[in-house]
Amino acid sequence: MAISRKLKDDLIRYFFLVTAMISIIALGLIMVYLFLEGLPLFKTVSVSDFLFGRFWYPTADPGEFGIMPLIVASLAVTLLSSCIAIPLGVMTAVYLAEIAGPRTRSMFKPMVELLAALPSVVIGFFGMVVVAPFLQDTFDLATGLNMFNAAMMLAFMSVPTICSVSEDAIYAVPRELKEASLALGATHWETIRRVVLPASLSGVSTAIILGMSRAIGETMVVLMVAGGAAIVPTSIFSAIRPMPSSIAAEMAEAPFRSDHYHALFAIGVVLFLFTLVFNIIASHIAEKHKQVGAATL
Repeated sequence: MAISRKLKDDLIRYFFLVTAMISIIALGLIMVYLFLEGLPLFKTVSVSDFLFGRFWYPTADPGEFGIMPLIVASLAVTLLSSCIAIPLGVMTAVYLAEIAGPRTRSMFKPMVELLAALPSVVIGFFGMVVVAPFLQDTFDLATGLNMFNAAMMLAFMSVPTICSVSEDAIYAVPRELKEASLALGATHWETIRRVVLPASLSGVSTAIILGMSRAIGETMVVLMVAGGAAIVPTSIFSAIRPMPSSIAAEMAEAPFRSDHYHALFAIGVVLFLFTLVFNIIASHIAEKHKQVGAATL
């Protein structure tokens, strides 16, 4: 019996090890393929011209492959969507976990999670046919397909993820902590602000990471509603073209193994590195907050 149990434990451990290794190998192969297809561009274009060039005309003769407008557009639309999505998502999570009654929570939580399952093309279509004409008429714009429209649609996609994960993290805070705070004379709001949120800060940070990662890597929404102009935005109503939308819009028409083809893969490399650095920094912040929160409590 002991041998059989040990064999079963070993099989389960090796199964999870193989599963983890497959995931790591798949990620490594994707990264290697990106670099193999993207790095040949730098035989004809310098890294500085590629990263800091202000003009993206890949089909010109000779082509210009400056992706600074694409980088700025990606960062700007992600930052703007985060400013909308993070407060809405976290505050909704606090309401569902700490304020709403059981009946209200059981009704609204599935609805929030259902929003997370909406296809991005549906959200993009809504931004095109409803939000864009509204923005154009309300603010007297040349076009409603712009950074603000894209940021709202990305926030609409990110809020369910941020809310659902944050709500689970807040709801998982031990009841004894809240009861001890209330017993010491703290109000419900003070308990939420000084006890519940610090204790759940690691989970809330993870929710924010997931939401922002979805926003910075989203393709279909920004392709449909961002305007498609490869220029550095001068206002929130400027038409933009983030990096993912450039790859999606141009890959099908780029000649195989041409400079244009390699430039699109190089954009993928930059996007991959941006996402990797962002996740490393965000994970470090989440771990730091987790340690600080545990020490405070």
